This record gives sequence, structure tokens and C-alpha cells, in this order.
Amino acid sequence: MNKNITVITLGGSIVVPDRIDTVFLKKMKKLLTDYINGDPGRRVILVIGGGGTARTYQKAYREMEPLHDKDELDWIGIAATILNARFLKAVFYDLCKDNVVTNPEEKISFTGKILIAAGWKPGFSTDFDAVMLAKQFKADTLLNLSNISWVYTDDPEKNPSAEPIESISWSDFRKLVGDVWIPGKNVPFDPIAAKLASKMGLRVITANGRDLDNLNSILAGEPFKGTTIGSC
Repeated sequence: MNKNITVITLGGSIVVPDRIDTVFLKKMKKLLTDYINGDPGRRVILVIGGGGTARTYQKAYREMEPLHDKDELDWIGIAATILNARFLKAVFYDLCKDNVVTNPEEKISFTGKILIAAGWKPGFSTDFDAVMLAKQFKADTLLNLSNISWVYTDDPEKNPSAEPIESISWSDFRKLVGDVWIPGKNVPFDPIAAKLASKMGLRVITANGRDLDNLNSILAGEPFKGTTIGSC
């Protein structure tokens, strides 16, 4: 396994909650630049979601009933991830030398320090794309950054007794989320991606992506706030 490559899924709601959060992105760019410059062998793969842009267009399409093609909602979301990815490639212009990845099955050129990836095709989440990239580049860790800090024993919005989990095996995690991926379903990590990650023995860390001090601790191998799935 390649410990010098870290794959990060960056929830689109972190980058584009309603509008592009340029203040956050400037801070994140500095954090990742400092991390990469700390060791000449370090490289990062960023897989970006659709965020507010996807939600805006998907909501509008739902209002244009009847829907002509259920896959169109997915394609609209994928287009939003590509727009976000192109923006991030421009933000990381000095570190990202390669094209935005839109097919994780292809042989991919990774000549820079940061590689940016977007959505792929209907039926596959960006979580799954990220696991595929981790497999291709033999990464041993995937950071799943969203707007939640933990995996919980149950949905905390529905069950106030739900408790945060610090570490969990893949078998126990898959019992929590099931085996079926449903677009828009509120799960901390796509069940289909979880199945592949489990088979690979990949370690996934779920944490709040807006807490950059915590992200820095994760990258530094220091104690952090979040859930480790798989190898602990």
C-alpha cells in the first residue's frame, strides 16, 4: 500500500453550501499545501461532490414534473461535481497538473501533487469513485469529509439516544447502512463503496470537513474527532 497518497472525499456542501465558500477554500488550500510541502513524497486525491449547485438544479428539475428520465437527476448532480472539480483544479493550479478525473476505471495520469476527481455516472456515488481511485493508486487511507463529525449508532436527527462511534469494523458498519445505495440517502458512507472498501481492507476516516484544525490532526497522525472504519 502507498502511505504517501491520501484520498479525500470532500462533500460538495462544504465547498458550496449555498454559494462558494472562498474563505474556507483559501484556508484549506493553505493546509493541504503545507501538508504536501512537509514531505516531498506526499500526494493528495480530492473527490468533490455537487453541493448546493446540484441541489438547486435537481430541485428545479423535480418541479418540472413529470420527470422524463430518472437518470437525469443523477446526470445533473454529476455535472455539478464536474463544475466544482474544475473550480478546485483552478484553485490548486500550482499543484494540480492533470485533467479532472471523471472515470475512475480508466488508467489515470497523476503527475502533480494533487489530483481532482468528480462524479462518474448514474448509480455510482463519489464515495465509490474515491474507493476506486484508492484501489488504483494503492492508498491505504480515505478521508470522508462531510458536515458530520461521527458515524452514529443511529440517525441522530431521528433518535436523540444515538451515540457517536470512535471506531467500527466494516462488518458492523455495513450492518448499520445496509447494502443498497440510494441517491440522496442520509448515510455517512455509500454502502456499495463500503462493500468494496471492506474487500480492499481500506481504512476510512469520517470527520467534519469544515473543522480544519481537526483535519490537520488527522493528516499529522494525531488524536482527532471522528470515526475510523476498518483498520484502527
